[in-house]
Amino acid sequence: MDDEALEPGKGLDKRNAETARSLLAKAQAAANSAYVPYSKFPVGAALLTASGEVFTGANVENASYGLTVCAERTAVFAAALAGHREIVAIAVSAPRALRASPCGACRQVLNEFAPAQVEMTIVLESEDGFKTTTLGNLLPMAFGPRDLT
Repeated sequence: MDDEALEPGKGLDKRNAETARSLLAKAQAAANSAYVPYSKFPVGAALLTASGEVFTGANVENASYGLTVCAERTAVFAAALAGHREIVAIAVSAPRALRASPCGACRQVLNEFAPAQVEMTIVLESEDGFKTTTLGNLLPMAFGPRDLT
């Protein structure tokens, strides 16, 4: 993983590291709003839509643990409710675990909104700032909407 980021509608591009830093800062801020009375493990996410809008989310726990919702999904759901259907990048911040990446369920939900023409960039917090990877690296051979057409 390299210090790279994604600009709306573009592929990975080292010139867009500032976009990754900005998304990560928003994810870090969102982690402060997490509702985590049980795990004490806050996570924040900030995603970038194809149109350039940013949506944030934080994990929300529930006493019935299976009903807990991850930060990445709360951000995706907010974007989807606002009418967005393509997510080009998402940053994840888990202050207690650097480089924490989206869980399997979040990877599958992200895949639902992955653009057809470019790889979705995943920005992960690291000791020296951030590292990036792609959704394809995290969820190879994914099943998604294009498999149903």
